[in-house]
Amino acid sequence: MYKATLIVLCAIVFMACDKKDPECGDRICTEEFAMINFTFTKKDGTGVSVKDFSVINQRTGDSLKAMSAAYLDLAPGTYVVADDNHTKKLSEEGDDLKITGTYEATNQTKSAIIKVAGGKCACHIRKISGPAKLAFD
Repeated sequence: MYKATLIVLCAIVFMACDKKDPECGDRICTEEFAMINFTFTKKDGTGVSVKDFSVINQRTGDSLKAMSAAYLDLAPGTYVVADDNHTKKLSEEGDDLKITGTYEATNQTKSAIIKVAGGKCACHIRKISGPAKLAFD
């Protein structure tokens, strides 16, 4: 009985550890956790907090919310746009992400588009193009 239980337990452990996708082949991923940040500033470059911050994937219409942001102490005006939790939600070629925020002091709303890639077989997300900052007037 003991041997049978041990064999079943080992089989379950090995199956749980085998998360390889046959479509992706062998790949070696690092343990780092990638994030893409974006900063809203005043004209002078000082970071400013915004209200109604949003990130929308223009290909799918989905809203992206980075859970990693809840655990970080970022500089004023800096927001996590996407992180490795979004890898499978993004295409390998890259998706345009529309970042929007409203500066409370002036009620001015501004948007920028950055291109971020991921994909089913990607280990990490990566920024392809677009600004890292956006200044309010």
